[in-house]
Amino acid sequence: MRIGTPGFIPARLTEARDARRITTKSALARRLGVSPTSVSRWEDESADQSPDYSTLIRLANELQVRPEFFLRPRFASERPTFLRSLASTLVRDLNYQKSQMHWLQEASYVLSHYVDLPDVDIPDVLSGARYTELRDDDIESIALQLRRHWNLGEGPCADVVALMERIGIVVATIPMNTTKLDGLCSWSPIDDRPHVLLATDKMSFPRRQMDAAHELAHAILHKDVSDSEFQDNLRVIEQQAFRLGSALLMPSTTYPHEVRHPSLAMLTRLKERWRVSIKAQIKRLSDLDILPEDYARQLYKLYSAKGWAKGEPLDQHWPVTPPKALRDSLSLIVENGVRGKADLLATEFTISATDVENLCGLPAGWFDREAAEVVTLKASDDTSPRTSIGPGEVVPFPYRTR
Repeated sequence: MRIGTPGFIPARLTEARDARRITTKSALARRLGVSPTSVSRWEDESADQSPDYSTLIRLANELQVRPEFFLRPRFASERPTFLRSLASTLVRDLNYQKSQMHWLQEASYVLSHYVDLPDVDIPDVLSGARYTELRDDDIESIALQLRRHWNLGEGPCADVVALMERIGIVVATIPMNTTKLDGLCSWSPIDDRPHVLLATDKMSFPRRQMDAAHELAHAILHKDVSDSEFQDNLRVIEQQAFRLGSALLMPSTTYPHEVRHPSLAMLTRLKERWRVSIKAQIKRLSDLDILPEDYARQLYKLYSAKGWAKGEPLDQHWPVTPPKALRDSLSLIVENGVRGKADLLATEFTISATDVENLCGLPAGWFDREAAEVVTLKASDDTSPRTSIGPGEVVPFPYRTR
């Protein structure tokens, strides 16, 4: 029997610490004015100690969550979390990203009690095969099959995030406060719904298109991959996701035929139509064996010489619209009087208002603003004639030229 608060879940404390980027238990102990040993015991599943109620309140205030946060089960799937990161990415940042994914899944689960999110519409394109059996030609065929299934045609995909929300994937975009994290995909342990979290730190619309398509590819190809497989076959899994994401954005049946003379100028013009980065186009043409390896290498060198690695032409040509499914769901709940904002924060959500606003794409301070009251005007029964008002007099303004 644990000493302290009954029902305290140690993994939730670790999750909250990761979400606030508090890297060590000692650092949290210093903030609370307790011994590091105490925090270590609170986070230890096998230990018999948890914080007492008064310390739990201090802990919740320090980590900006409600005390009930530590008493609710953690949203952790047995499936791996697919994330792309550089080798130099700090463990602190990776843990932060994973904690935000758990909170996203928890937020969408809360909202699913009040609104019906779209059914997940991801066809079984593997037909019983394993992802390890896929060849490049198979992935190209899968991309065309998916485009037909989702009625995308064979032209440019207008907005991958909007497509993902339409087919039942929960999407959120948040700043990660690092340029070494792009996005991640995971499945909710409750409703088996894919969730995708995208970073906004280096965001342009073409970049988001590829990041979103990459995570969508994981949801299509790698649902049944175990965590150990993901670690062992990371390179293959990531290559497949990039290949399918590219094929979805630039189908093999149409896009290559528009590349008459492969050059940076031509790819810039195609970027305006296909809304895909120039660098991703070079890679796509190389994968399709349209660009010889040495010529692709020359284009990459010229690309770097122009300084486009820090920002390409047309990057800011399109606005980056946020996901809207969770935002609209919350607005619908509040505007229809199903639950009030304060009520939702006090009973449903255990994370802070700021966290909910970030994950659900709401404007900062949304929970602090009162919902607008809808006033219905009563129709008048008075049929008495109104005083007639004649036409107004037009008064000309003097026109003056310089």
